[in-house]
This record gives sequence, structure tokens and C-alpha cells, in this order.
Amino acid sequence: MTLDPSWKSRAVSAEDAVAHVTSNSRVFVHGAAATPTLMLEALCKRGDLEAVRLYHLHTAGPATFAAPEMAKRFTSVSLFTGAALRQPVAEGRADFMPVFLSDIPGLFSSGRIPLDVAILQLSPPDKHGDCTLGTSIDTAKAAADSARIVIAEINEQMPRTHGNSVVRLDRLHAFVLSNHPIYESPPIVPNEIEARIGEIVAALVEDGSTLQMGIGAIPDAVLRRLGNKHELGIHTEMFSDGVIDLIEGGVVTNRQKKVHPGRTVTAFVSGSKRLYDFVNDNLGVEFHPADRTNDTSLIRKNDRVVAVNSAIEIDLTGQVCADSMGHTIFSGIGGQMDFIRGAALSHGGKPIIALPSTAAKGTMSRITPTLKPGAGVVTTRGHVHWVVTEHGAVNLHGLTLRERGEALISIAHPDFRSELRRDLANIRHYAV
Repeated sequence: MTLDPSWKSRAVSAEDAVAHVTSNSRVFVHGAAATPTLMLEALCKRGDLEAVRLYHLHTAGPATFAAPEMAKRFTSVSLFTGAALRQPVAEGRADFMPVFLSDIPGLFSSGRIPLDVAILQLSPPDKHGDCTLGTSIDTAKAAADSARIVIAEINEQMPRTHGNSVVRLDRLHAFVLSNHPIYESPPIVPNEIEARIGEIVAALVEDGSTLQMGIGAIPDAVLRRLGNKHELGIHTEMFSDGVIDLIEGGVVTNRQKKVHPGRTVTAFVSGSKRLYDFVNDNLGVEFHPADRTNDTSLIRKNDRVVAVNSAIEIDLTGQVCADSMGHTIFSGIGGQMDFIRGAALSHGGKPIIALPSTAAKGTMSRITPTLKPGAGVVTTRGHVHWVVTEHGAVNLHGLTLRERGEALISIAHPDFRSELRRDLANIRHYAV
């Protein structure tokens, strides 16, 4: 297909585009930097809708669809909960689905969750009529392929990305034209504790390693300390600005990877305009759906995979809670288990859980005798290997319950170690 030069004449208003959504529909909403706010605002202005279910990962910008007055019209279903949806989920006005990121595309493509409509934000079409999903392919590709109806905002400022990211213009039932910056996530400056964790984790990274790390102060702190490494690769579910300097400085070459050698592989990116300009039309960066980037059987094929993931708390047996504070949902399962297991199976791999030793301004230990009631075990004690705090690194793999407890106490904050030792001694399965 050659793009019709008059294609822009087919554009409609956002109000006309969202007219394709009807009551009782199941609707996918593009997320992160690609959140189609223009379309969501038009959707929320409709007073004739009832019982529309919106499926999405974390969204950027205002979440008007989850406001109290929208309760009868929309039910938000977070597949990974962002900041704007935490309170609505906690108050019961929205819902959360615990699911591996790698499993979400299959929910759509199999019809387990039959999508009526997908609302996307796309880059402009090329001369062949191919748009791309821009910064977020993750679960959006499966939604775009399986939804009965696809409507989109085509944004002049959405980067054109390579890999498996194409959505053809003739797939769209309606589209809106726009020209505005996409959502940015400015880099976070690590504090002293996060910087120390970054140093410890960076010391575990060997030359030739393939990296997975997400967004936030600790991943940024790690990346800033890898400038003396050689022949690193990137195979991750997402990355941010911290990777750019390593690629441009020749530290990340991707030459030693077995899967997609020579290419930085990701499912989505989130960061600054510098990042979006970097991935725009960059053949060195490949975007793939999450059921590929997070496929454990593919991750393990790369040698020396270093997967760095965070936690809210970890108990003395090694159970990792990363998605909730007790019953209160904070984020989601995401790709943590996909990469923790993939790294563990990789030759020379290092799955790492990295977290500050305390919370609440130093008044609470994140290493605890037991997880809070209702806390979600994202990484089981059978899967956990390396755990890093600002006080050191321990490898729990191959350790008994008692040995695990002792190892974790050794990297807990000194103010809590005596108490944790007493707790360890009082737990029944440790009793002599």
C-alpha cells in the first residue's frame, strides 16, 4: 500500500472518534508516555455511557475516568497501577488485576479478555501507510491486533520506533490528528542511600552482561556507575535516559547477546524528550511486545543477564513483596518474575532485588520477620537470589531458612538487627 497523500483529510474530532465506544464495552487504553489524553478527555465528556471497562497499564496525566463522578460510566482495571489509580483502587472505585506483564498480550489475543475497542496514540504513517506505537509496544500491540475497533490519536511528536511496532493506517476505524509533546518522566537524582545501592549493584555487573533495569533512582544510580564496563547489552521491558550515555559511550554494544544481537531491546520507554529523540527512527533500538521481551525462554539465552528489580519489603525467608503495602495496591507484578527467573536460568546470570533497608524516614525496616497481612508475594523465596541494600549484598540461593534469615539481617539497617535476630530466634521453624 502506498500512502494516499490526502490521508489527513480523513481525520475526525476526538468526540467523533470516541463515538465508537458504546456502553458495556471492553476498552484498551494505551499507557505511559503514549497515554492518549486527548481521546480520554473526549470519552469522559460523554454522559450517555454506562459500564465501560478500561484496561490499561499505568497511565500518565489526569485519570479523570477514575474520578468518583465517573463510577457508573467507567471501571478502570489496572494491569499495573500507577500513582493516579492507587487511591481509586484503594477506595474500590477502580480495580487491579495481578498478572505477569508477559501474560497480558495473551489475554487479549486469546480472547480471554475480548476487546471491543483499543484507544491508541501513534506516530504518523510513513509512505507505506505504516504508523507505529511509538514509545509503548508492551501490551498495546496485542490490543491493536485483536480489538474489533481501533481508534487513535496520530501525534506528530510521537517517535517512530522500530521492531514489532507497526499499526497500519487502514487498521484504524477513526483517527484524530495532534501535535503536542508526549508525557515526560524527568530523571530522578539518587539520594545518598540510593547512590550506595547503585555502587553495590554495579560491582556485581561483569563485562559482557545483558541488563534489565527499570525506571527510578536506584536503576539510574546503577547505570551511572557502569562507565568502566565493557560489551554490555540491553534486553529489558523498559528503559529510561540512563541508558543513552552508555550506548553513546560505547559501553553498551549488544554484540555479545544471543537474542537480537547488536540491538537494544525493550517493550517501552519512559523518560525525557532526549530519550524520545534518541529512539526516534533509531534502528539500533528494537521495540517488541512484552510476551517477547519478557519471555523467560528468550531471556535465559543471553549470558550473564543482570536483572535489577525493586521491592517494598522482604521477609526473613526471602519472600519479596513488590506490588502492595499490605492490602493496599501500590504498583503491580509487572515483569519482575519474568526477569528474575530468566536471569537465574541465564549462564552466569544475577537476579537482584535492590531496596533501601528502611522506610518511613528510617523508622521501619524493609527487611521484616513476616510480610504485612495482605502483602503480595511477587517473587517467591524459591526464586529470589541476590538481595542488595545500602549495607551490602547477599545471595540467598542455596541457603536454608535459618541461613537466609541471618544473611538478610546482615544487610538490614543496624538499628533493627538486634530486633530481627530476636524475631528470627522466636519463629517456630527456626527453634532448636
